[in-house]
Amino acid sequence: MVRKISRRQALGSMAGGFVAAQAQQVHAQVVSSPSSLGAIAAKSGHAFGASAGPVIFSDAPYRELYVTQTKLITTDVALKIGAIAGKPGPKNFAPADKLLAFCDSNKIPMRGHCLIWNEWVPAWIKQMSTAERRAYFDAYIDEVVARYAGKLQSWDVVNEPFWPGHHAPGGFRMGPWYDAFGTDYIRRAFERAAAADRTTKLVLNEAQTERDDELGLTIRRGLLKLVGDLKHAGVKLDVVGLQGHLQPQYPHDPARYSQFLHELADTGVDIYITEFDVRDDTLSNDTETRDKQVASIAGRFLDTVLHVPAVKAVITWQLADNFSFYTDIARHKDPTLARPPRPLPYDGELKRKPLWYSMARAFETARA
Repeated sequence: MVRKISRRQALGSMAGGFVAAQAQQVHAQVVSSPSSLGAIAAKSGHAFGASAGPVIFSDAPYRELYVTQTKLITTDVALKIGAIAGKPGPKNFAPADKLLAFCDSNKIPMRGHCLIWNEWVPAWIKQMSTAERRAYFDAYIDEVVARYAGKLQSWDVVNEPFWPGHHAPGGFRMGPWYDAFGTDYIRRAFERAAAADRTTKLVLNEAQTERDDELGLTIRRGLLKLVGDLKHAGVKLDVVGLQGHLQPQYPHDPARYSQFLHELADTGVDIYITEFDVRDDTLSNDTETRDKQVASIAGRFLDTVLHVPAVKAVITWQLADNFSFYTDIARHKDPTLARPPRPLPYDGELKRKPLWYSMARAFETARA
């Protein structure tokens, strides 16, 4: 069972004067800083980036925000198998190629997300026999990775290998690739990707590790074992991505999380925070108060992770609230969107929020 805490307990440590005081300090500490989070992060040896979807090509002001703010861009959906091979026949590389051209023209490195995931696999692939699926798995990795060989900063080769809710041995996520190979699909994916591209950093990307409940701790244990096993087997694994979708409704222990990060680093990998934002649906209904709470939660998390030398990058999942996947979910539930999510450093009008200043302060005070 997932251990839950009340809203009052989850927010207790940030209540009252602490939140207001930190918000005031954040702005005061960055007023003389560069106006770019990417530039601020670079001063402490970190890369700041964001995921980008197709909207950047239809929204010029939002597109400009990526040019001025980021030093790293992750593909949102363009390199997922559902976008590339949504139906049988020729693969659709046009969206990914267009985003890569944009990144290249602005000298911003691009990350590929994600090569293999047991979710969002097209139905026509799921309907294959086991033998057909195994053959397709190999051929797909070979073709896609070879196409972008040497052109990406990093590849999320396997995404979210764990989900204890599926009740598989070891807490692994089940799905079409797990069904075809068992857990060996993970090693196989990395080995084939490395054979097709010997220069790009290869990443194992995982979610929910921030949670100090039964689910989060199970994923941490599984991830540490998996990374250790892959490294012991000589697999090229350069980076572990920890998504960083912060969820204040669940407990989080900064000291314990720091220990986990150090244990992960001891396996010989770098660490990226790959999908950073703050889920705010359990926070205050008052917008100003909620923005301060989001900034406080994010700041305390980043203060922990950015002082771990192995952490090299922080990447938000989009840059502005109205393009967050949380906003998409909220709109689906309530088309009027009376209480829109505010999980990111920019609001729907592309104005900086307290979260921007909290992130800037964390980068400025990080271990250089």
